Amino acid sequence: MAAKPVVADSQNYVARFATLSWLSLAQLVRSPSHSRRAEAARRAARHALWLTTGLCAAIIVLMVAIDVWEINQMPKRGTPSLWWVRILTDFGKDEYVLTALGVLLIAVALAAPAFRGIQRSLLLGLGTRLQFLFLAVAFSNLVTEVLKYSVGRGRPFVGGEANAFHFSHFAGNPAYYSFPSGHATTAFALAFAVSSVWPASRFAMALYAVIIAATRLVLLAHHPSDVVAGALIGLIGAMFVRYWFAARRLGFAIQRDGSIVPLVGPSSGRLKRVARGAFAP
Repeated sequence: MAAKPVVADSQNYVARFATLSWLSLAQLVRSPSHSRRAEAARRAARHALWLTTGLCAAIIVLMVAIDVWEINQMPKRGTPSLWWVRILTDFGKDEYVLTALGVLLIAVALAAPAFRGIQRSLLLGLGTRLQFLFLAVAFSNLVTEVLKYSVGRGRPFVGGEANAFHFSHFAGNPAYYSFPSGHATTAFALAFAVSSVWPASRFAMALYAVIIAATRLVLLAHHPSDVVAGALIGLIGAMFVRYWFAARRLGFAIQRDGSIVPLVGPSSGRLKRVARGAFAP
């Protein structure tokens, strides 16, 4: 959603909706305009390099020394008592997360043209942030899906034994979609994105991401190195999308040292007042 679109209130609802929808898409692909985007790019690149170096080293160690031992410690696949873990793990499923974000984004897109002035601005500000969350998760998962297909690592015990190096590249078989973990990618991308917009939520979102990653291990859906790889892609992917938004002055500001901080967004109280206004007689 465009932060401050110019829309004539004299237009009818359909015309306002079309204009706002066009502006919301156009703002995402316009040329970057922030004067400090180079500093932000260098800072983000440094952080991404250190993160990638550390987690890639961890992935190698896990594959060589830990993966086989860890999956042998887990309950058998399909254990009835793990029904609650199977429910919990779905909170990190990319289709569910993206659908929920997409529904919220559509709801804001449909509601915004019906309002004017500050109420519309509040909804558009929320829409920009929902765009960021959606794209952070979607972009990260796109990378993960390409890697899953290309790497073709067998899931735990595929082939009948614990083998951390069982591969079938480009097989296109879900049994060989173990590396990296899509649930971990989704959880860590969402955790980073939400924490970037609302920093007070960082501890709760970090706990959410770790719990989702743990469920993939307990259910024998992935090796430990798979979830670490998924976490890495989720974090790097969300960092890239955050930079993309900040460079275009969408939802984020860039400070002198290149750090990216969230712009002050609509408070929950003001959004509730807008929502009440939508249903007022």
